[in-house]
Amino acid sequence: MSTPNPIPEPKQKGKVLLVDDHPVVRIGLCQLINQEHDLEVCGEAENASAAMTAIEKLKPDVAVVDISLEKDLSGIELIKDVKARFPQVSVLVLSMHDESVYAERALRAGAKGYLMKSEAMETVLTAIREVLGEGIYLSKNMTKKMLSGFIEGGKDRYKFTVERLSDRELEVLYMIGQGLGTSHISEKMHLGVKTVETYRTRIKEKLGLADAAALVEYAIQWVHSQGPK
Repeated sequence: MSTPNPIPEPKQKGKVLLVDDHPVVRIGLCQLINQEHDLEVCGEAENASAAMTAIEKLKPDVAVVDISLEKDLSGIELIKDVKARFPQVSVLVLSMHDESVYAERALRAGAKGYLMKSEAMETVLTAIREVLGEGIYLSKNMTKKMLSGFIEGGKDRYKFTVERLSDRELEVLYMIGQGLGTSHISEKMHLGVKTVETYRTRIKEKLGLADAAALVEYAIQWVHSQGPK
């Protein structure tokens, strides 16, 4: 008498946490992901502190994170915290911000992928599955750029560009471009006024800017070039 073949266990769906301060974006992503046979949204968060609580409670496989979270830490700082406390969680950045400026920073912070919100919905699903499979997702253009930078590593190709700024310096530049003064930036970043002033000085030096007025003008133009968040 033959033994019946065992019924295979259904494959567990990949659990995705959405971290974005725009409810409309979260709703759209949730609808997209929950239609897939192998993925499901296990939770949502609108800021970094809520994201850390949700990760601890829900234990997602992937966190899809916006790079700018207005009410809390920046997305870059969140990525660093997730890597330190929950290294088993893969982070995929989904942002309006230019990948040429932020993608490499996100990867250095611990993210497994970066794509822009202008990409097709199918590309978002591809990226999620890529990082779920322990891969790294970048656009073809960004991959080419990073490989070129590796090959030409000895050359100072980034003189007087934002790519020379540290993550914190870039965050300060962004806030200056949004019209925030030193004291406001100090409060928002939980830093001393003198520390923010030091960042401003370093930014001016790295960007080759003559004075504070030139810094503000540059910052406003740069933020405008980034488009809406």
